[in-house]
Amino acid sequence: MSRIILTTLNARYSHASLGLRYLYANMGSLQPDTSLLEFTIADRPEVLAEKLLACNPDIVGIGVYIWNIEPVTQLVALLRVLRPALCIVLGGPEVSHEWAQQPVFQWCSYVITGAADLAFRDLCLAVLAGSAPAGRVIQGGTPDLAQIQLPYAFYSDHDIAHRILYVEASRGCPFKCEFCLSALDKTATAFQQERFLAALEDLWARGARQFKFVDRTFNLNIAASQRILAFFLERMEPGVFVHFEVIPDHLPESLKTMLAQFPEGALQLEIGVQSFNPEVQARIQRRQDNDRTAANLRWLRQDSRAHLHVDLIAGLPGEDLASFAAGFNRLVALDPHEIQLGILKRLRGAPIARHDVSSAMRYHPYPPYTVVSTDGMDFSTLQRIGRFARYWDLVANSGRFQKTRRLLLGEAPFERFMQFSDWLYATVGRTHEISLDRLYDALYEALTGVLEMDAGEVRAALADDHRTSGIKRIPRCLEGPRNQVNRPAVERAEAMMPRRQSRHLAGTAE
Repeated sequence: MSRIILTTLNARYSHASLGLRYLYANMGSLQPDTSLLEFTIADRPEVLAEKLLACNPDIVGIGVYIWNIEPVTQLVALLRVLRPALCIVLGGPEVSHEWAQQPVFQWCSYVITGAADLAFRDLCLAVLAGSAPAGRVIQGGTPDLAQIQLPYAFYSDHDIAHRILYVEASRGCPFKCEFCLSALDKTATAFQQERFLAALEDLWARGARQFKFVDRTFNLNIAASQRILAFFLERMEPGVFVHFEVIPDHLPESLKTMLAQFPEGALQLEIGVQSFNPEVQARIQRRQDNDRTAANLRWLRQDSRAHLHVDLIAGLPGEDLASFAAGFNRLVALDPHEIQLGILKRLRGAPIARHDVSSAMRYHPYPPYTVVSTDGMDFSTLQRIGRFARYWDLVANSGRFQKTRRLLLGEAPFERFMQFSDWLYATVGRTHEISLDRLYDALYEALTGVLEMDAGEVRAALADDHRTSGIKRIPRCLEGPRNQVNRPAVERAEAMMPRRQSRHLAGTAE
C-alpha cells in the first residue's frame, strides 16, 4: 500500500520512464510512501484502474504524452468515477499547454505544467497536510539542475537487463525550430558533469551497457561531449551501445576524431535534417548550414562506423512536394543507414501554430495531431507521403533489401519509390500486415513490370538479399525461373489509379 503512486503508460514495455524516476528521486521525506508503477498503451484502462486502486493511494501522479493522452483520458475518467475523492495529478508535455481544451482536464485534480521534478513533491506535501492549493494549475517552472536529485539509481536490475535506459547530460535547447517544444526554452543547461559521469559509472558498475541520451543537442558543448564520449571509449567492450541526437552542421575535427574511434554497432547518431529548403528553414526559424550538414553526413558515412538515423519532415509550412522530393533525393545521395520520414505533428504549445492561417495548416483533431493539408500539400499528397514513409521503413530502413533497394531507387529515388508506393497500395490496399514473402513478390512485380527492369537482374538482387537475411522460407518469386511479370496485379493497379498515375505504371508517355 502506498499513499502516492507515480505512473504512466509507455509506448512499449522496453521503454523505462525517465520522468517518473526523476519525480521519485525527488520525493524527499515522502519517498517511503511513494511507489512507481509503469504500464503500456496496450493495457486496458479497466485493468490499470484496478491495479492502481488496489494500492489504496491518496494521490496518483500520471505522466501524459502525445502517445498516451487518449488512454490516459479514459483511465483518469474511470478513476474519478470509482474514487471521486482521489487526488489525480497530471504532468508532462501534453498537458503543459492548452490544458483547458483537453477532456482529461475536467477529470483531474491538478495539472503541473513544465518541469515537475520538485513541484510534484511540494504539491503532495500540501495535499497531505490539508493545505491543498485552490487553483488547479501549478506552474512547474525551470528548476535549478543542481537542486535536482538524479534518477538513475532507481533503474532496477531488471530495467538494466531488459529495457532501454534513458539518460540526459543537459536539458533545453538554444535553437528555435518552431515545430519543436524546445523552441520555448531560453537556452540549454547542463547537469554538473562530474556528478553526471559518477551516475553513469554507477550504472556501468551495475551492468548497464546500452544508453540512450535524450539531450536535444548533444554536440552543443564540444568539450562536454568529448568527456562523455571518452567515458564510453575508455570502457569499450562488446555489447556497448550509445545513442545521441546531434545537430548536423556542428562537428569540429576534435569531435570527429573521437566519433571515428567507436567500433561497428556501438554508436547511433540521430540527426535532424528536417528540410534542405532554405526558405522553409527560415520560415520556421531553423538555423542550418545545408552544405556543412551534407559534408558532415558524408564524412560520418565514409569515415566513421556510426549508425546514422536521419530525420526528414513532410508538411512544413512553405514546402511543397517538389521541394520535399528534392530534399529526400539529396539525403539518399548521402546514404545514411536510415531515413526516418515523419509527417509534421502539431505539438501543443509549439510556435508552429503561428502558420495556421498564412500557410493554411490543417491538423488531425486527434493525437498525434498530424498535419492533413497545407497550402503546399493537399490531403491526398500527404496521405501518399504517409504510405511512402511506411513502405520506406519496410523496404529501405529494415536493411533487408540492400541490393534491391539500389535497383529500385536508380537515379531518381523519390520519384521511383513513390511510383512503387502508389502501385503497392493500389495492389494490396494496406500499409500494414504485409508478409515478408508478399513484399519480396511485390518488389519483383514492381521492378519487372512497373519499372520494366530485367527479370534476371531483379531476381539476382532479391536472391542475394534473401541469402543475407537468414530467412529460410523461399518467396514465390525466387522459387524457379520467372520471366514474366504478374500482369494481373499490374492491371488491377492500373484500373484503380487515375490516368495520370497509371500511365507511369504502364511505362508509356502521352
